[in-house]
Amino acid sequence: MRRLMLAGLALAASILVAPTLSATAAKAAYPDRPITLIVPWGAGGGTDAVARIVASLMEKDLGQPVAVVNRTGGQGVVGHQAIADATPDGYTIGIITVEIAMMHWQGLTQLSGTSYTPLALMNEDPAGVQVRADAPYKTLDDLIADIKANPGKFKASGTGQGGIWHLALAGMLSSLKVSPASVPWVPSNGAAPGLQDLMAGGVQLVTCSLPEARSLIDAGRVKSLAIMSTERSRLMPNIPTLKEAAGSAWTIGAWRGIAAPKGIDKAVSDKLQAALKKVYDSKEYQDFLASRGFGGRYADGPGFAAFMATADSALGQVMKETGLAK
Repeated sequence: MRRLMLAGLALAASILVAPTLSATAAKAAYPDRPITLIVPWGAGGGTDAVARIVASLMEKDLGQPVAVVNRTGGQGVVGHQAIADATPDGYTIGIITVEIAMMHWQGLTQLSGTSYTPLALMNEDPAGVQVRADAPYKTLDDLIADIKANPGKFKASGTGQGGIWHLALAGMLSSLKVSPASVPWVPSNGAAPGLQDLMAGGVQLVTCSLPEARSLIDAGRVKSLAIMSTERSRLMPNIPTLKEAAGSAWTIGAWRGIAAPKGIDKAVSDKLQAALKKVYDSKEYQDFLASRGFGGRYADGPGFAAFMATADSALGQVMKETGLAK
């Protein structure tokens, strides 16, 4: 009888423990099928390129395919929403960009950085101040002095109205006690058309990243007077920071990071964060950044969350000052 009772107790215990063991095994097995990485912007662009190198390197570590899917539209809203709305099981993640700290201020969406589980900040390209190579300005101070003396004389471009490079200019001018209204903004469909307008004489300065202006700088047709970063660029270390050039601590850049929907299991999040840190530290990824002229910047999940909160506050303030916030 005693033997039967012990056998019964052992069976009951095994039934109680089995679900726990199964759940643990399931977590340990992640991922056991392909992962989708959503990109809110079109194929062929900088964000798409970062997403694809990250996906290819994650595959090696996780042992499962990571498929990149471009979900464009709504000035980035469609793709960012698709990431936030995905099932929080770790099988759909995405690359979120600086626009997530801007779109809600513009009234385009309710999404913000807090709508996600941040996994890793992977890249940041600071804004630069570009003028024609034959412009008479040797330093940024020279340019700013002329802007102060001749409000309205200069026009600038580099992106659409209220876009990241527009805010870069507005924030820089505001930090230097110059009214952003003194330099009218000419909207363009990105940095390339803005730089073409600069070459044609339609505008006198363009704010955009160094990688975007690289070909014209290398060709000796454009010069960059400063970058809005705390550190000089690895791509062009001779260009001073805004702090060095004009004494302003204003920094801004186009950044990209990987995030998951809210509610993802911590064990899965931890595994993805570890994989992304390996990607960032890899020679392949660092060589990719260097070859493209992209700026490297890493933060883990909590660090990325804090980074986004700071960016959201800073960009919101500039958008309010310039009347771009709704």
